[in-house]
Amino acid sequence: MPTASHERSLDSGAVKSRPVPDHVPPEMVRDFSLFTSPGMLPTANGDPHAAVACVHAGPPIFYSTSNTRDGRGTWVITRASDQRRVLQDTETFSSHRSIFASVLGESWPMIPLELDPPFHGVFRSLLNPLLSPKRVMALEPAVRERAIKLIDRIAASGTSCDIMKDFAVPFAVNIFLRFIGLSDNGLETFVGWARDLLHGDKEQRPPAARTIVAFIDELATERRKEPVDDFMTFIVKAKVEGRLLSDEEVRGIGVLVFVAGLDTVSAAICFDLAHLARNPKDQELLRSEPDRIAVAAEELLRAYSTIQMIRVATKDVDFKGAPIRKGDYVSCATMIANRDPAEFECPNEIDLAREDNRHAAFGYGPHRCLGSHLARREIVIGLEEWLARIPAFRIKTGTEPITFGGHVFGIENLILDWS
Repeated sequence: MPTASHERSLDSGAVKSRPVPDHVPPEMVRDFSLFTSPGMLPTANGDPHAAVACVHAGPPIFYSTSNTRDGRGTWVITRASDQRRVLQDTETFSSHRSIFASVLGESWPMIPLELDPPFHGVFRSLLNPLLSPKRVMALEPAVRERAIKLIDRIAASGTSCDIMKDFAVPFAVNIFLRFIGLSDNGLETFVGWARDLLHGDKEQRPPAARTIVAFIDELATERRKEPVDDFMTFIVKAKVEGRLLSDEEVRGIGVLVFVAGLDTVSAAICFDLAHLARNPKDQELLRSEPDRIAVAAEELLRAYSTIQMIRVATKDVDFKGAPIRKGDYVSCATMIANRDPAEFECPNEIDLAREDNRHAAFGYGPHRCLGSHLARREIVIGLEEWLARIPAFRIKTGTEPITFGGHVFGIENLILDWS
């Protein structure tokens, strides 16, 4: 989950449209990209979520010639109901893309995210208990303790801060460390790895990826030799279908746990606090009635979703009149689904009291985000403790947050001030 500098160097600046495939009717091609369309390039005080809502004025599915980091074209599904249909149909639309491994020129999957049934279900069943609501409740005191520690340090050091650098990323990295059973001693090292991987340019990302893989592999080796009561020991001792996991499977799980919770959670917290900084009435409502924060967080997840999910067609299929062919990429962008007027009343209005909020921020179907329970609690706890410990805040005069689209929407340079 990347910053604007990352998007400029790796995504937006590098995205070049490829020729339209012969099987795509010209009338189904639309000049749209989550990377380069208006509002998607790094923009001061921008709103890429509102900008992307323009697709709902058009057809339910169209073809974009440059809607991935490497400039590959995708079919874009704009209706929430149609996205659910794609994400549920794992037989026709595969999730195996090796997103992380491809940075290294390799092809192993992050597990279970990039596995298709039946293997997906086998590993999902193995990992579900580790991220169940019950397990998240057990982790909550540590999550809250970390939020309080970070916020108190920020409050003691002055009356402003850079939310991404000072709070959101350290908070998310710490939760990862807690989850796998490591102490905070190496926090700054891990923050550096995450910054280079998720926020770096195309020269920084491969070395960071190799470093993370080496760390996961080394930790797995240590836990095989000297097991302790932690996540990695569980993984190296676990069995699927009567056998121990392979080195590649252990790596695929470990890398997913490291990557998945960092940028999404940190970006969500930043977008949420930016909204509250710009909307003093919403900020005061949650400050005076903290019991509303959990419901408000769901609306903020809907309004500021960050992930584009890509599926790969496993066979030729006609979908809503679109001649999708085997190998075609199909985009199910959560930020598009969550602004669908057929799904949500007044979708571009942020209503913190919105009920029956069936948003798609965590995806849908068998691959729905495994860590959604933990992510929700991180976001809610982060907002609760921030509002309880920091007085009325605003965006610091003379600064401008930078927003951007891409595979993961993000925000940087969010400087909050409460002087």
